[in-house]
Amino acid sequence: QVQLVESGGGLVQAGESLRLSCAASGTIFSISRMGWYRQAPGKQRELVADITYYGMPTYTHFAKGRFTISRDNAKKTVYLQMNSLKPEDTAVYFCNLLQEGSNYWGQGTQVTVSS
Repeated sequence: QVQLVESGGGLVQAGESLRLSCAASGTIFSISRMGWYRQAPGKQRELVADITYYGMPTYTHFAKGRFTISRDNAKKTVYLQMNSLKPEDTAVYFCNLLQEGSNYWGQGTQVTVSS
């Protein structure tokens, strides 16, 4: 059974940075994708970025140029470096693992960006 635990959220001012981490337990396969989603109050959950086991990233338009996703397979951990944060980045950020047709989610970590 896979479990995901996020950390690194918090309250920052606009323009500052945060680094989110997501540690996985259980078996992670080489055909997996790990990623980050976010959900703001009253809005649907949306993809931020994801990355293949071999390090190929994909970014949503609002993340390009500001966010960087990375993955350490030895540590079973995925990271999201977020720079130049904006108030509209305020949301709960969720870690996701997709493998063998199953979706796994973390509990979420709150990111709040003040103006």
